[in-house]
Amino acid sequence: MADVHSKETRSYNMSMIRSKNTKPEMLIRSYLHRQGYRFRLHDKKLPGKPDIVLPKYKTVIFVHGCFWHGHKGCKYFVVPKTRTKWWLEKINGNIARDRKVTNDLRKMGWRVISYWECSINKMKNKLILMKRIHKYLQET
Repeated sequence: MADVHSKETRSYNMSMIRSKNTKPEMLIRSYLHRQGYRFRLHDKKLPGKPDIVLPKYKTVIFVHGCFWHGHKGCKYFVVPKTRTKWWLEKINGNIARDRKVTNDLRKMGWRVISYWECSINKMKNKLILMKRIHKYLQET
Protein backbone atom coordinates (compact mmCIF):
# COMPACT_ATOMS: atom_id res chain seq x y z
CA MET A 1 0.00 0.00 0.00
CA ALA A 2 1.44 3.34 -1.03
CA ASP A 3 1.64 6.28 1.32
CA VAL A 4 -1.26 8.71 0.88
CA HIS A 5 1.12 11.68 1.24
CA SER A 6 3.99 12.88 -0.89
CA LYS A 7 7.52 12.51 0.52
CA GLU A 8 7.63 16.23 1.32
CA THR A 9 4.28 16.17 3.16
CA ARG A 10 5.21 13.03 5.09
CA SER A 11 8.59 14.54 6.02
CA TYR A 12 6.90 17.71 7.26
CA ASN A 13 4.33 15.74 9.28
CA MET A 14 7.03 13.67 10.96
CA SER A 15 9.15 16.73 11.71
CA MET A 16 6.27 18.26 13.65
CA ILE A 17 6.16 15.38 16.14
CA ARG A 18 7.85 16.56 19.32
CA SER A 19 10.08 14.45 21.52
CA LYS A 20 10.53 17.13 24.19
CA ASN A 21 8.16 19.58 25.83
CA THR A 22 5.03 17.59 25.00
CA LYS A 23 1.73 18.58 26.63
CA PRO A 24 1.74 15.69 29.14
CA GLU A 25 5.36 16.47 30.08
CA MET A 26 4.60 20.17 30.46
CA LEU A 27 1.63 19.36 32.71
CA ILE A 28 3.80 17.36 35.10
CA ARG A 29 6.58 19.97 35.04
CA SER A 30 4.11 22.75 35.77
CA TYR A 31 2.69 20.88 38.76
CA LEU A 32 6.13 20.06 40.16
CA HIS A 33 7.25 23.67 39.84
CA ARG A 34 4.08 24.99 41.53
CA GLN A 35 4.68 22.59 44.42
CA GLY A 36 8.20 23.93 44.88
CA TYR A 37 10.12 21.00 43.41
CA ARG A 38 13.21 21.91 41.45
CA PHE A 39 14.34 19.72 38.63
CA ARG A 40 16.51 19.42 35.56
CA LEU A 41 15.30 18.57 32.08
CA HIS A 42 16.66 15.94 29.69
CA ASP A 43 19.94 15.43 31.54
CA LYS A 44 22.39 14.08 28.96
CA LYS A 45 24.65 12.70 31.70
CA LEU A 46 22.04 10.08 32.66
CA PRO A 47 21.11 7.05 30.55
CA GLY A 48 18.09 7.73 28.33
CA LYS A 49 18.08 11.51 28.95
CA PRO A 50 15.09 11.41 31.35
CA ASP A 51 12.35 13.97 30.73
CA ILE A 52 12.48 15.24 34.32
CA VAL A 53 15.29 14.73 36.84
CA LEU A 54 14.79 15.48 40.53
CA PRO A 55 18.36 15.24 41.90
CA LYS A 56 17.38 15.94 45.52
CA TYR A 57 15.10 12.89 45.49
CA LYS A 58 17.37 10.84 43.20
CA THR A 59 14.30 10.32 41.02
CA VAL A 60 13.71 10.55 37.28
CA ILE A 61 10.41 10.79 35.44
CA PHE A 62 9.80 9.55 31.91
CA VAL A 63 6.65 10.55 30.02
CA HIS A 64 6.17 7.94 27.30
CA GLY A 65 4.14 8.52 24.16
CA CYS A 66 1.80 5.56 23.75
CA PHE A 67 2.53 5.06 20.04
CA TRP A 68 6.30 5.49 20.10
CA HIS A 69 6.83 3.30 23.16
CA GLY A 70 4.31 0.56 22.27
CA HIS A 71 1.67 0.87 25.01
CA LYS A 72 -0.16 -2.44 24.63
CA GLY A 73 -3.94 -2.25 24.81
CA CYS A 74 -4.01 1.54 24.41
CA LYS A 75 -6.18 3.19 21.81
CA TYR A 76 -3.29 5.47 20.85
CA PHE A 77 -1.07 2.50 19.95
CA VAL A 78 -2.12 1.22 16.55
CA VAL A 79 0.39 -0.53 14.33
CA PRO A 80 0.51 1.26 10.97
CA LYS A 81 -0.79 -0.70 7.99
CA THR A 82 2.08 0.41 5.77
CA ARG A 83 5.69 -0.62 6.43
CA THR A 84 4.43 -2.70 9.35
CA LYS A 85 7.65 -4.68 9.76
CA TRP A 86 9.75 -1.50 9.91
CA TRP A 87 7.43 0.14 12.46
CA LEU A 88 7.34 -2.95 14.68
CA GLU A 89 11.15 -3.11 14.68
CA LYS A 90 11.31 0.59 15.54
CA ILE A 91 8.76 0.37 18.38
CA ASN A 92 10.18 -2.90 19.78
CA GLY A 93 13.61 -1.27 19.74
CA ASN A 94 12.20 1.63 21.78
CA ILE A 95 10.65 -0.80 24.27
CA ALA A 96 13.93 -2.71 24.67
CA ARG A 97 15.85 0.55 25.12
CA ASP A 98 13.33 1.73 27.75
CA ARG A 99 13.90 -1.48 29.75
CA LYS A 100 17.69 -1.17 29.52
CA VAL A 101 17.66 2.50 30.53
CA THR A 102 15.38 1.79 33.49
CA ASN A 103 17.64 -1.05 34.67
CA ASP A 104 20.77 1.07 34.24
CA LEU A 105 19.28 3.96 36.21
CA ARG A 106 18.13 1.66 39.02
CA LYS A 107 21.61 0.13 39.23
CA MET A 108 22.95 3.68 39.63
CA GLY A 109 20.59 4.18 42.59
CA TRP A 110 17.92 6.27 40.84
CA ARG A 111 14.19 5.77 41.31
CA VAL A 112 12.35 5.67 38.00
CA ILE A 113 8.78 6.85 37.46
CA SER A 114 7.21 6.27 34.04
CA TYR A 115 3.91 7.74 32.92
CA TRP A 116 2.01 6.95 29.75
CA GLU A 117 0.63 9.79 27.67
CA CYS A 118 -2.88 8.27 27.80
CA SER A 119 -2.92 8.04 31.61
CA ILE A 120 -2.21 11.74 31.83
CA ASN A 121 -4.66 12.71 29.05
CA LYS A 122 -7.46 10.46 30.37
CA MET A 123 -7.62 11.70 33.91
CA LYS A 124 -10.61 13.95 34.36
CA ASN A 125 -9.12 15.23 37.57
CA LYS A 126 -5.44 15.99 36.95
CA LEU A 127 -4.99 16.41 40.70
CA ILE A 128 -5.10 12.63 41.14
CA LEU A 129 -2.01 12.19 39.01
CA MET A 130 -0.24 15.05 40.72
CA LYS A 131 -1.02 13.74 44.19
CA ARG A 132 0.47 10.39 43.17
CA ILE A 133 3.69 12.09 42.13
CA HIS A 134 3.83 14.10 45.35
CA LYS A 135 3.18 11.00 47.47
CA TYR A 136 5.87 9.04 45.63
CA LEU A 137 8.43 11.80 46.15
CA GLN A 138 7.61 12.12 49.85
CA GLU A 139 8.42 8.42 50.38
CA THR A 140 12.14 9.22 50.30
